Amino acid sequence: MTDTDLDAVMRIADVVHPDYPEDRAVFAERLALFPDGCRLAERDGVAVGYGVMHPGRLGVPPTLDAPLGALPVGADCLYLHDIALLPATRGLGLGASVLDYAHGLAARCGFAALALTSTPGARSYWHRTGFRPYEGGGAALAAKLASYGVGMAYMIAPVHPVPVGA
Repeated sequence: MTDTDLDAVMRIADVVHPDYPEDRAVFAERLALFPDGCRLAERDGVAVGYGVMHPGRLGVPPTLDAPLGALPVGADCLYLHDIALLPATRGLGLGASVLDYAHGLAARCGFAALALTSTPGARSYWHRTGFRPYEGGGAALAAKLASYGVGMAYMIAPVHPVPVGA
């Protein structure tokens, strides 16, 4: 993903996440802070999805639609800010490809876990891919999740080992 892809990212986000809008500046900042974590999915030269991820701290998801300011000190996981695919592309394996990339990136960064905040409708997908609800965080995490909306879940998964030679 590059700065010139942000219009396409916003178009995809508007379709996939109409109930969780985020400003273009949020995506631009994530790209500037951690470009290795920003990927664009294309089909026949047209953007059809994206993945945005960055170092994070377990149990401390970022605020929705807010800049990070900087990557967190003491990061201990790779936070999957968003993986969004246009509905017409679902079932093509693009989500699995982005998730495989996330596992590899996390392993290269030395993280043992992936983390994300799941919308209610996506929770079963994340469960099938190995994510489980995080058992910590207490009241601070509960308050953060409530700020995202009803039914959100903070989930984590162990990072898959990177195959030798990968």
